Formats: sequence, C-alpha cells, structure tokens
Amino acid sequence: MGSIRCTMGCNGHLAARPEEEMHLGAPSTEKIRNVVLVGHGGAGKTSLAEAMLYMAGATKRLGSVDEEHSDLDYDSEEIKRKMSINLALAPVVHEGVKINVIDTPGYADFIGDAIAGMEAAEMALFVVDAVHGPQVQTQRLWKIAGDMGIARAVFINRMDKEHANFDAVMAKLTAAFGDRVIPVQLPMGAEAQFHGVVDIIRMKAYHHEADGEHMDDIPAEFADAASAARDQLADKTAEADDDLMMKYLEGEPLTQEDLETLLGLAIAQSKVIPVFVGSALKLQGIKDLMDEIVTFFPEPTAHGPLHTVDGQDVPFSTSGELSGHVFKTLSDPYVGRLSFVKVVSGTLTPNCELINSRTGKKERIGHVLKALGKETTDIEGAPAGDIAVLAKLSETLTNDTLSEKGGVQFTALPLPEPLYPVAIVAKTKADEDKLGTALKSIVDEEPSLTLSRDEETHQTVINAIGETAIDVLLSRLHERFHVEAELENLRIPYRETIRKSAQAQGRHKKQTGGSGQFADCWLRIEPNPGKGYEFVDEIVGGRIPRQYIPAVDKGVQETIVHGALAGYPLVDVKVAVYDGSYHAVDSNEMAFKTAARIGFKAAAEKADLILLEPMATLDIEVPDEFAGAVMGDVSSIRGRILGMDAPSAGVQVIKAQAPYAEVVHYSPHLRSISSGTGTYTITIDSYEPVPADVQSRLVDQYLKERAEGH
Repeated sequence: MGSIRCTMGCNGHLAARPEEEMHLGAPSTEKIRNVVLVGHGGAGKTSLAEAMLYMAGATKRLGSVDEEHSDLDYDSEEIKRKMSINLALAPVVHEGVKINVIDTPGYADFIGDAIAGMEAAEMALFVVDAVHGPQVQTQRLWKIAGDMGIARAVFINRMDKEHANFDAVMAKLTAAFGDRVIPVQLPMGAEAQFHGVVDIIRMKAYHHEADGEHMDDIPAEFADAASAARDQLADKTAEADDDLMMKYLEGEPLTQEDLETLLGLAIAQSKVIPVFVGSALKLQGIKDLMDEIVTFFPEPTAHGPLHTVDGQDVPFSTSGELSGHVFKTLSDPYVGRLSFVKVVSGTLTPNCELINSRTGKKERIGHVLKALGKETTDIEGAPAGDIAVLAKLSETLTNDTLSEKGGVQFTALPLPEPLYPVAIVAKTKADEDKLGTALKSIVDEEPSLTLSRDEETHQTVINAIGETAIDVLLSRLHERFHVEAELENLRIPYRETIRKSAQAQGRHKKQTGGSGQFADCWLRIEPNPGKGYEFVDEIVGGRIPRQYIPAVDKGVQETIVHGALAGYPLVDVKVAVYDGSYHAVDSNEMAFKTAARIGFKAAAEKADLILLEPMATLDIEVPDEFAGAVMGDVSSIRGRILGMDAPSAGVQVIKAQAPYAEVVHYSPHLRSISSGTGTYTITIDSYEPVPADVQSRLVDQYLKERAEGH
C-alpha cells in the first residue's frame, strides 16, 4: 500500500472530481447503491458480480469460478471447493454512481456472511437459476431479508443453460413470494437461442455483442408478452402513490414519467419486487441491470436509520458524529486483520481516531481502503452509506461499532445460533501450544462460530452451523496457522445417581514407620431426587472428632465428581456419616478424606447405581409437507412429541423432547429430512434414566478406556 496525503479530519467532506471517482469511497451518499447478492449455492452469484466488474471496466477479464481465476472467490478453500465461503466486495462505478456489490456464499453453513452482507446493503438481489428457480436457501434468506427490512429484487441467471425456462421460474417465484414479484425484463429466447433481454420499463430490447451493448425496438415476436408485462408492472407501481392509484383505477394510464418516478419508491417500499433476467457468463442483461440499479434501487438514506442497542436510531447522513458498523472481519496474510465497515454517519477519512464502543478503547485509523476481492486500494474517504475497509485494528471485531465519542453501539447481526458442536484437539504436543490462539483468531473473525472450554468434559468445543464450516476451519488452521488439529467424539454430559439406600464402612489404615494414618467412618446414602447433594452429620459421643467431619464431607464430594459407575458426576444423593472411630496420633484430615472415598464407593455399589442422560427440548420449524417425516424421525431416536403449532400458513412448529446424545448433531440430519428447509432451537432442560442397553454400552466403554490408561 502506498502512502497517502490527508488534509481532512474524521468528519471532513469530500468533493470528488469525476476522474477521481474510482479512487474515492463514493462522491456522496446519494451516489451510492449497496447491493448484496444472495441465494442458493450454484445459482451464479459470483459470476454475476464478476460480470458487473467486467462490464464496468473494473477488471480487464471476465473472472470465472470454474476456471479458477475469479477475482472474488480467491480463498484457497473457495478455489478447491468451487464455491463462495466468504463475503467479498466488488465495487463498480456506473453512470457516476458507485455500486457496492456484495457477493455472499449460498451454502447453508456460511449463512452468517449472507446475513452480514444484507446488514450492509439496502437491496438484496436474489440470484436464482433459470432451470431450478428459487431453492431452499433462497427461500430461507428471503424471509430473513424481509425481517431485516431491506428491499428485494430477483435476477434469473443462466438463461443460456439447457432446460432454462423463464415462465416456469416466474411461476415458482410467484407461488413462493407472492404477486408483487414482477418482471421488469423478459428474455429473448432461451437456452442456446437466448440472445438478449426486453426492458419492460423503457420498452426497448438490449443485446450484448463482442463490440458492446446494443439497443433496438422490441422484436415483433416478443411485443405481446412485453405489453402484458408492462401492464402488470404499472398495476403494482401505481400503488406507491394514492392519488395516482385512484386515477389509474379510473382508467387513466400511467405515463412513462409516472412509471419511472414511482418505480424506485415502489421498490423501496417492497410494493414491487423487480425480476431481471440474463446470463452472467454471456453478459446478456448485465448492463441493463446496472442501469436499473443506479436509477431505481434505493440509496442508503431510503433504507431508514440503523438501530442502536439502547433503542436509538442513527440516520444515514454525512452530518453528525462519525459512526460505523463492522459487519465482517477477515485476516489477510500480508496486511493482517481487515475490518469491513458500513459508514452510518459522518465521513470516514484516514489518520483519525475512533473509539470502539464494546471495549471503550481507541483505534487509530491509518489507511481507509476499498476492496475488490482480495485487492485493497487506498481511498481518500468514505461518506455515510459507503463501505470501507480498515486494516490492522487491534481489538475491533465483527459486530463492533466505531465512533468519534464511543457512545454509539449498533445492534448485532441477527445470526442463527450455531448448533453443531465438535470437540477439537491438537495432533501433537507442539500444536497444543498454538491451537488456542489460532482458534480464537478464527472465531474472532467469524461470529457464526463459537469457542468454549467444557470444564466438565475437559474438551475444547467449537459450535458451527454445520459440518462443512468445521472442515473449512480445520483447513484454515493448517494453511494459515500451520496447526494440525483433529476432531474427537464429543462427550455427552451424562450423570449418575442411586435408586435405593445403602450403607458401608470406609476404613483407611496405613503404617509407614513413625506416625501412620488411620480413619474409620460409616456412611449411609439415599436418593435425594431434585435436591442435589446433601451431607448430614449424625455422629454422637465423639466417635469422630468434630474437626474431622468436614474432611469426610470433602472426601465424599471429591468422589461424586467422578462418579462410581462410568466416570460421570453423581447427583441427587444424601449422605450421612453416623459412626466411626479414630486414633489419637494417626488420625488426620487426609486420612478421613480417604476413608470417606472408600466408604462412599462401597455404599454406592450397593445402592442400585444408574446413568442419567440429558434430555433436549427442540422447537423444530418445517413446512407442512415435512412435518410427518420429522415426527416419525423424532420417534425413531427415542424422542417424543410434546405438541405442535402453526404460526403461519404452510408452516408447522413441532415441540419435541429427545436424548441429547441423539440430537447433538441434529443440524445436518434435519437438513436432510426436510430438504434443507427446517430450522430448530435446542435446550437441555432435564435428565432421565438411560435404557439398560445404553447404560451397559457406556459402562463397558468406560472400563475399556480405564484399562487402556485413558
């Protein structure tokens, strides 16, 4: 990165000269369009972003995922898997407007980056395949976009593909998302005969050739379809203005000026969800799409304010205190941590100081950068509404807020809870020392991962959205940190308890020459359901001196932590010490702790020891057609249905309870039986006795591991 000269403070204003626009964040807020590409994996989101970069002259060749020279899928894992894993920025300037194109992953395990991209955008452009139409991830993200309050549009990609069918896809879109999904482009031809698009807004035909973009009158064979689509568009657009709507209903048609004036408002209000069509690979429909983005897609001020954790609203404006929200963090092997920031208020410029509201600490801003894939370039600043990248911030993470005074804190991304836990260990002793630091660095970047240490099972646990996210984590540990790690079986937090009363003597005697050790205690144990551990002193007549009673209690407590059956904590037991003896010289606290351990284990073996398993309560949300399959599956894993609810049309929420061991990795299982449409929450809220065969297996496993020295 070269050095830059800056004569403005953090809140300075930029006056962009046209020839400098590519070197600026954006000339002004109204000249910004933030568009996130979302949808199911394989629909061609990255290809569309690459096409827009190429058409705008931001790249010299058309990037290709399949040919492994994509400007946006540059990570080694993305190249290997031929799919996006990380959010990537693709800023282009078109007709004097900066379009921040945000390319996001379509695979469910990386939904966090899709949500982060929607947080930074005012418009979600859903890319769907011209053969398959809207698939599972498209429908899931559609709902999330609606909940987040951002406008939506659709781009039907790959019209040149075999079996591409625009009408069939439009029917699926309407069925899934309603009649506000309106085509603003029609394809001219399909499959190998696809050769351009009809612009319904301007009633012109566009086609891309080697020498550039061409505009013509609509060919006769597409005139009737274009006219019908135009009427449909006018019907919905008129709803954006009550007065015009009344006139329109009375038979007065919308003029071209009326349509173009109202369409942007109708899109911002989600009264119209425009559908575009084309082929990113053949560059058909791309320039027309970019024209409509700069003309009709909402600018940042049309999106409404960003909300803070204390219920305040911060509007997008270059006036007021500088503030920005970090929506993505990446680590670059050359420049270190990169923080992607959506500027909300003020203007972000180099060489200023901001405060992180989470830590309360200052962050020195050196360079302000724009990013195109992995390439970063210095810019003079970024006004409110723009997206910038900051390098080497010491403690700033995803979801943090940066501001001049530190009093602003924006709400966190609405990320799904990661429900796929795995235990991770280093392969070698040398890797053990580096694993913790490496894991923390990766988790700090990716809020869809959580890291914890389970002190009961003594395992380091990573929670992710799914298996593929874990595979990528292991690869990044190897490639970025040179740490070799592997997964081990996650230990389920079983418990032990007793079902009947018993008593036994604990006697410890050791003579080693000189003073020895002696302690003798009689213990009675009994079930104590729901009341945990309870210790009772029933000694009378000084059979055990008072000063040794706490040692008996402590010896029992140390024993129940490791159980008496299969190594799991023993719970809900009442212990009474009722008799014993001592030696005036050889008795001490340590001797009585040892005697208590011996006595408790002996009594427990006679008290009908059993294992308890954690029971999980799940709220499973699926479309109606999968409810039966889910309920049958719950029954097959020793679960039971507690109830059902229908919060909206076509959706069922099934409340179920099942052994946690059976559903600890339920995420990919539910994805399979519900064709990717199911979501769930899970909590451990009770314990129940395990079946005899499960107990026998767990005890045998424990005894085998002990014999092997584990």
